[in-house]
Amino acid sequence: MRQILIYFFLSLPILVMMTWLYLDKRSIKRRELKQIQLRSQPLAPEYLHILQTEFPLYLRLPDELQCKLAGHIQVFLDEKDIIGRSGLEINDKIRVLIAAQACLLILNRPGNYYPGFRSILVYPNTYVASSTRTEGMLHITGTSTRAGESWHRGAVILAWDQVLQGARDGRDGHNVVMHEFAHKLDEENAAMDGLPLLPTAEQYQQWSQVLNAEFSVQQQNLADGVEDVIDSYGATSPAEFFAVVTETFFEKPYQLEHRHPQLYEQFKQCYLLDPKQWSKAKD
Repeated sequence: MRQILIYFFLSLPILVMMTWLYLDKRSIKRRELKQIQLRSQPLAPEYLHILQTEFPLYLRLPDELQCKLAGHIQVFLDEKDIIGRSGLEINDKIRVLIAAQACLLILNRPGNYYPGFRSILVYPNTYVASSTRTEGMLHITGTSTRAGESWHRGAVILAWDQVLQGARDGRDGHNVVMHEFAHKLDEENAAMDGLPLLPTAEQYQQWSQVLNAEFSVQQQNLADGVEDVIDSYGATSPAEFFAVVTETFFEKPYQLEHRHPQLYEQFKQCYLLDPKQWSKAKD
């Protein structure tokens, strides 16, 4: 009897683990089936109208990518909570435009829909947030006006006026939703360091070589006062460089490819998309 009890207690952790894995596998399967079902549903006419009138970049997409984006929007809106702040009431336009711009980044990428967080907080306008920086032995606390931010393993925060501006102007190289959700892709690879998960293992070495070299060029351009198609904020850190170049890749593909062909090629392989071709597809 004693041996049976010892065997039982020794086996208990294994049984618990096996049960947990079984239930987790079933949960993942249910989620995948629900995602397939949502992607197969047609987009509501009012949602489609929002895309057609407020998001010009959507109109440049080939028909098959428009259809794919619509399916991703359905899943994104089911899995994320979009919450108004400072009195902002969330409506269909807010939800659809955030989802559309965020899902553009994962249009062809394998994987899930920005796992690891659920909440998106939306302010009516740019907002003031506190920040702390360290200089030597000093910890300096201050405030800054922001259009958006992404908390590591936490919420995304957006200013609605900037979301709308980014959706309506798809050629200025600035898009707060793409920027903050690029950070979310970045953090899927543990640290937020400008190295997202890449489609194949072979890409990592070339990605690091090209991105490190281009980041150094960006820093030198900033020091020399040289203007570039990539916004100078990208020189802040490798993480910000990845997010800023993502904005440029989707909104100024011709200029980026002309000035930084190797960088454009790396982002094309990362996102499995070629935005240069989209306008041609509609010509």
